[in-house]
Amino acid sequence: MQSTATVLVYSDNAGTREQVRLATGRRPAADVPAVEFIECATLPAVLKELDKGGIDVCVLDGEAVPAGGMGVCRQIKDEIFRCPPVLVLMGRPQDAWLATWSRADAAVTLPVEPVEFAEALAGLLRGRRAAA
Repeated sequence: MQSTATVLVYSDNAGTREQVRLATGRRPAADVPAVEFIECATLPAVLKELDKGGIDVCVLDGEAVPAGGMGVCRQIKDEIFRCPPVLVLMGRPQDAWLATWSRADAAVTLPVEPVEFAEALAGLLRGRRAAA
């Protein structure tokens, strides 16, 4: 098992990025690697980090402005070769259809609920490890 996983967190809201970090802790589950975060507040920063490579999972804030995480998800699924799995943060449960449209691999609602979020993130990390 690799020693660390790199998780890109995109939100224009520093509080939302903090919620993600706190919900994850050092690792979201005992059977996945410890997590290192790369935080991005803008779409150009997200694209720059993805172009560098080395991202294991993306967490995108669907409520971010001006570029919402669901639109960003759809864009990177189209444009990034071997795009990492994406976990979208939705403003409300009724937005699940938008998460499907965006081709997100998983979605949870805001505010971040730590147990639900950690389970979703761990699931994507397990899938990423299995595919490697």
